[in-house]
Amino acid sequence: MSRTTDILLTALAPAVWGSSYLVTSELMPAGYPVTIAALRALPAGLLLLALTRSLPPRAWLGRVFLLGAFNFALFWVLLFVAAYRLPGGVAATLGTLQAMMVIIMARGWLGTPVRAGAVAAAATGILGVAFLLIRPGAAFDLIGVAAGLGGAASMAAGTVLSRKWQPPVPALSFTAWQLTAGGLILLPLALILEPPLPPLTLPSLAGLAWLGLIGAAATYAIWFRGIARLDPGAVSMLGMMSPVMAVILGWVILGQSLSLLQGIGAAIVLASVWAGQRANRPGPVRTAAPPARTA
Repeated sequence: MSRTTDILLTALAPAVWGSSYLVTSELMPAGYPVTIAALRALPAGLLLLALTRSLPPRAWLGRVFLLGAFNFALFWVLLFVAAYRLPGGVAATLGTLQAMMVIIMARGWLGTPVRAGAVAAAATGILGVAFLLIRPGAAFDLIGVAAGLGGAASMAAGTVLSRKWQPPVPALSFTAWQLTAGGLILLPLALILEPPLPPLTLPSLAGLAWLGLIGAAATYAIWFRGIARLDPGAVSMLGMMSPVMAVILGWVILGQSLSLLQGIGAAIVLASVWAGQRANRPGPVRTAAPPARTA
């Protein structure tokens, strides 16, 4: 499969994640972020475990739970804290800093070179998301900012470590392990921190099924497959598709306004994602020259 096909397939994951904002705000009961996160991760992980019939080896349990914490438990909790305490545009813009963090972490943990083009593309994408989402007079809350930065760092660490620790199993099994681990971490937190969830309506159940089966199980399998095949910097840039899709869905489905500045921001983000893929292309493989012939 070509690199272009891998990029397009991997980009489907953050594009679908953009629908999570709409589904959560319109269909899920408010005030239960950790519970919803646990119900999103654990049933999807257990279902994938049943389908793949693959359990992580004992030697992998520590890594699997660490990845489950970074990619799901810690990331989703901090994401919700930032979303509750900050305007959505500020929270989403802080989240896009993970692209820059991935470049730094990949250098330290994987030895990936820091490419000037990749840094420029990430910085431009962050600016584009700010144009797309931040409104004048947006308030800043210290705890919310810390949560936003922590969530970005958690996602960045999960992305790089998922590339560093590649088990000899299909991406679907790797996804099942991490989702189950993340759900097991979230479940006791939900029981301790939040009141019992009220009875869910049929639309809420449909939304939860979308978040778990499509927004977690299917898309994260695609995402981890992309991490295994593409440079971490290239994968992290694709994450910027999520806020763009969220704005488009809000405009199309909810009738929200779309200003000229937002349109410019979306164009900047898409251009930076394209530039990021070019900047993070692997260099040509150099082979040793054949030895000179002697008479």
